[in-house]
Amino acid sequence: RLLSFEFLPNISGSLCVEDNIFARIVLHYSVTSCLVPICSLYGAAVTTVEGIGSTKTRIHPVQERIAKGHGTQCGFCTPGMVMSIYTLLRNHLQPSTEQLIETLGGKFSSCLLNGTGECCLDQEEHESENKSDVCTKLYQEEEFLPLDPTQEFIFPPELMRMAEEARKKTLVFQGERITWISPATLNDLLELKLQYPQAPLVMGNTFVGPNMKFKDVFHSVIISPARISELNVVMIDANQGLTIGAGCSLAQVKEILTEMVLKLPEEKTQTYQALLKHLRTLAGQQIRNMASLGGHIISRLAASDLNPVLGVGNCVLNLVSKEGTQQLPLNDHFLAGSPDANLTSKQVLASVFIPFSKKWEFVSAFRQAQRQQNALAIVNSGMRVRFKEGTNTIMDLNILYGGVGSVTVSAKKSCQQLIGRAWNEEMLDEACRLVLDEVTIPGSSSGGMVEYKRTLMISFLFKFYLEVLQDLNVRDPRYPDVPNKFQSVLEDFPLTIPCGTQAYEVNSHQPPQDPVGRPVMHQSGIKHASGEAIFCDDMPAIDEELFLAVVTSTRPHAKIISIDASEALALPGVVDVITAQDIPAQNGDEEERLYAQDEVICVGQIVCTVAADSYFHAKQAAKKVNIVYEDMEPVIVTIKDAVSHKSFIGSEKKLEQGNIKEAFQTVDQIIEGEVHMGGQEHFYMETQSVLVIPKTEDKEMEIYVSSQDAALVQVGSSRIIISCEFEFVNDAFAQSISLSATGYFRGYKADMDWVKGEGDVYPYFVYGAACSEVEVDCLTGAHKNIRTDIVMDASFSINPAIDIGQIEGAFTQGVGLYTLEELKYSPEGVLYTRSPNEYKIPSITDIPEELNVSLLTSTKNPIAIYSSKGLGESGMFLGSSVFFAIHDAVTAARKERGLTETFTMSSPATPELIRMICVDKFTDLVWRWWPCKYREGDRCKDIVEIEMAGFGNRLDIWDEEE
Repeated sequence: RLLSFEFLPNISGSLCVEDNIFARIVLHYSVTSCLVPICSLYGAAVTTVEGIGSTKTRIHPVQERIAKGHGTQCGFCTPGMVMSIYTLLRNHLQPSTEQLIETLGGKFSSCLLNGTGECCLDQEEHESENKSDVCTKLYQEEEFLPLDPTQEFIFPPELMRMAEEARKKTLVFQGERITWISPATLNDLLELKLQYPQAPLVMGNTFVGPNMKFKDVFHSVIISPARISELNVVMIDANQGLTIGAGCSLAQVKEILTEMVLKLPEEKTQTYQALLKHLRTLAGQQIRNMASLGGHIISRLAASDLNPVLGVGNCVLNLVSKEGTQQLPLNDHFLAGSPDANLTSKQVLASVFIPFSKKWEFVSAFRQAQRQQNALAIVNSGMRVRFKEGTNTIMDLNILYGGVGSVTVSAKKSCQQLIGRAWNEEMLDEACRLVLDEVTIPGSSSGGMVEYKRTLMISFLFKFYLEVLQDLNVRDPRYPDVPNKFQSVLEDFPLTIPCGTQAYEVNSHQPPQDPVGRPVMHQSGIKHASGEAIFCDDMPAIDEELFLAVVTSTRPHAKIISIDASEALALPGVVDVITAQDIPAQNGDEEERLYAQDEVICVGQIVCTVAADSYFHAKQAAKKVNIVYEDMEPVIVTIKDAVSHKSFIGSEKKLEQGNIKEAFQTVDQIIEGEVHMGGQEHFYMETQSVLVIPKTEDKEMEIYVSSQDAALVQVGSSRIIISCEFEFVNDAFAQSISLSATGYFRGYKADMDWVKGEGDVYPYFVYGAACSEVEVDCLTGAHKNIRTDIVMDASFSINPAIDIGQIEGAFTQGVGLYTLEELKYSPEGVLYTRSPNEYKIPSITDIPEELNVSLLTSTKNPIAIYSSKGLGESGMFLGSSVFFAIHDAVTAARKERGLTETFTMSSPATPELIRMICVDKFTDLVWRWWPCKYREGDRCKDIVEIEMAGFGNRLDIWDEEE
């Protein structure tokens, strides 16, 4: 969930500080609550989704609109969306498009009917009685509560007094294992650094926090310098540049640089504009609100978006210690982690100096990620060139790359060799060859994609060449402009808010009290939006409640030799370790065991569980269970492995008509081929958990389960009792009226005999069509979804809002399946892409700019409930229309370059696949300069096999003369 976080910062404005004057400015930030240490909130006013409104008091307009606008589903991520929008409106009553994109994870839609702006439900009833109308309005805006800013919370006066009092003293919070210290002054901080040299400095907790949570990194002392005014300074030297405090959040840095770009001449803000380009897509708004500039720099992440730009921009780190101050260049030595460029344990990064760019200096930033927003870059780069005044002769050149190694990498030697050259095509060709030769990427590099990364390196260089060429032409028309065929290279895909229409049929003469066929709000929508929906984890603990943590297999296929739980059982709070032998009834079935029994069949299979008095204790103990395995063959990781070993789930199912064998012998032509598509990881937002409460009699259990299919819950021989609570006016009891309600979905059973090949495979079919338009960047492999139109046959829809929502959501999930979500496994069967860092699902910028969904007019289907149909799976497949649109775009690009032969393009169409199939001189250059497996000096002696995504194996032969 997200919190709205408002506080009084120790800065006196957005651009400057006057003698450390404490300003009473209330700032509102939405933050990711799981990353916010409770100690860091001292003196802050925290508002949760329950605080802004509820069904018991008065719901907030933001909560109402997201619920009545059908923007909720499970209610687990909805509160986060509500708090993001709430915070945006507290800061900006009229937010800009860019601010909306940064904040939203959904989309807006509008009601349009034949250009009139009126909904069919608002029109006068003058049609014939049997006339059905098409409506494009899923909700009534006039019913919404107006936003009244005067009803919002004010910053509590008592917190203002606390903030004043706490400014002069160090705060210390002592826990069972960790001590949190928040110094009040810079001198206090430097004293603490001497006392605790190994203690990390935590501002936003976006680096230390995840390491402690997921990587078992432990710090007994944590120092938080967030209250120190010197770390939040912003100063301008009119002749030199801008100094920003290391404690400023990335969101604040973005605001500061934006204002600078608006006020200063363009020639001075080249570096600032390049930084802003990356700040718009770096992480998400909630992370940027927390992460600090200093923490981002000091972390020196290999894929840092800002460090390459800061590095080429000649920035300087201002360090302080008890011994005094020191200036450290933020250059390739620092970013590479050179020992002579590291901070000592006594030093603190106080601020960063970002100089103005000079008149004949140009700075650009480039990045390519799995998706446009909130994803670590596959490759990023900062590039800067300075020319001899009034010429196109290179005087200074600096290129830094992120994502191509374990640290930010410099192409320093290449840049030095290009000094003195004119900015022309000959220089570009030489620069590409030099960079490929200098910046090497090992074949075993983390994340793979070696050829793609190398292609991006020189593709970015080409983009930089064109950008500078254009700017030179603007400065002096005697220099050539960018050729027309390359003009599109200079245009980045815009960040746009999706819009569209939803059309469905409604009978204008249907009685208003009849809800069937009308877009009725989800019954739990308001509770989803207010945070009042109760999940298993929200239920209060009961006496003697135990918590389970799973122990999973680390082997893909192995016998279980022994399970030693002694070390786990010795830990505090641990009650028992449960294995397959402890299951009194059936341990699942042959296809899927609850606990692994005798052997494991995949990495991640549950072997046993640890029961303890808290989930924390259970998780800690789970790490101490020692399992001895004996590896078995074969190890089957891919579908190709399964086919080769004839390992199939269930018997082969096929439908045949006529004599197939004879037909193949007499047919004129036989066309053979293969179709390959990727898988998809279930990326649950909500927690999957279950609460089991044994009853005191009859061996019954009360089970609260988050699974969508309670019938498959493993409960041994006990019965399942799903309890519902109702409030019930004595009148119902007196009149013997039952207020209980039950519902049961029988499900559809296919009547098919696969042996005889007779019967119905499915009880009904769903028909739909989609047309998608995309734009592809042939230099990076990125693509933009421009427009999608979907028409679905929903028959008589019970609730068109739900059906259309299912179609839109399923289509978006399909876009992820066919274009983004690539599963990558290790040879041992470990899924690499299993975390938000590595596995990207669609975000707001992946939704088509225009998405139109229409339901066909009603048709009868007598075997479905009210003739409704399941629209999720079919809607998901329609996401393939984007894949095929990308295929057409790639085909056109290849045809333009004279490549007309057939090519293979498997799903998903990731940026890597798209770029490497769009063959051009840069991909050819990468293949030609690929480091050979057999190399003597600069000569290749044998055949080199290069595996290309989508191409299979490519064999290139270099002889000794080449």
